[in-house]
Amino acid sequence: MKIAHVREVGAPRGAPWRLAAALDADGRDWLDLETARRSLVAADPRLAHNSALFRQPLTTLDDHLRLGLRVEALTDLVERFAGADADKEAISAADELRFGPPILQPPTFRDFYAFEEHVGTMWRRRGQEIPEAWFRLPIFYFGNVSEVRGPGDPVWAPRGCAELDYELEVAALIDTPAVDLSAERGEEAIGGYLILNDWSARDLQREETSVRLGPAKGKDFATSIGPWLVTPDELADRRSGKGYDLAMQASVNDQQTSGGQWSSTAFSFGEMVARASADVRLRPGDLLGSGTVGTGCLLEIGEERLGRWLQPADVVTLSIERLGSLVTPIVERPAGREQQ
Repeated sequence: MKIAHVREVGAPRGAPWRLAAALDADGRDWLDLETARRSLVAADPRLAHNSALFRQPLTTLDDHLRLGLRVEALTDLVERFAGADADKEAISAADELRFGPPILQPPTFRDFYAFEEHVGTMWRRRGQEIPEAWFRLPIFYFGNVSEVRGPGDPVWAPRGCAELDYELEVAALIDTPAVDLSAERGEEAIGGYLILNDWSARDLQREETSVRLGPAKGKDFATSIGPWLVTPDELADRRSGKGYDLAMQASVNDQQTSGGQWSSTAFSFGEMVARASADVRLRPGDLLGSGTVGTGCLLEIGEERLGRWLQPADVVTLSIERLGSLVTPIVERPAGREQQ
């Protein structure tokens, strides 16, 4: 199942997002879940009496999770709708819709460092070997959740930055409370996967990490996610090693710049959940990022592939098999940001 926040193309700025589910594998047609819920309850009022899923309006995935319901609960609604006399007004074509972040306000964002090729390249640039601890511990930092962007939302270099970079990652969404989970059970807490772009201001980041603290301003200005959330069952047949045998690619202005495989990860998301949940409570809506796949940023391959940092008018596209494509335009930093 694919889940997304949508609104009509051309809807006014600030129009509410609606929760939708794809009706086909390619995401061509989308079902408005609240419209479908109302239609089904009107046909059979017993549904609202028997199920919390049908008892209250379906507004956003954030609200759905706050009610204590998991992502997979939405399958019941989608399957019932498919088996009923379909209300065509509940279905929209993808090209009629704009997609938003799959989770609008994640409570927290932890970004890991799970791909050895990327980690090794970063340490070699410093003239050092990968620290021994990296091979034992899934390491992460806390990102900023106030600047989450969705598909098509612009990104700009923060003040003082001349080295804007993308990072090609996959993210997992926690959809149930979890604490002290084992690595073997960690993936049971995951409601779905999505594409994540952990934007980096490399020059700011370089200054911060020189004093062994951060990243902070080198990372906190934007995080892009989308275009939708894909439940684990849609990926199960491609399980490989500690990840999935799914290609990950990045391009700038239609020129491919990065390519890797999710299956090359050194740590599973189960191991990441175990590390993140040790002695603390994970909450529904929390995001865990994988870290950058090998070659998945300009810092690794810029001189060979693009020869420069990102600039206004560039368009960055991150793609992962079965998870879709996340497109971001790069723009000039808006004037008047200091007064906003």
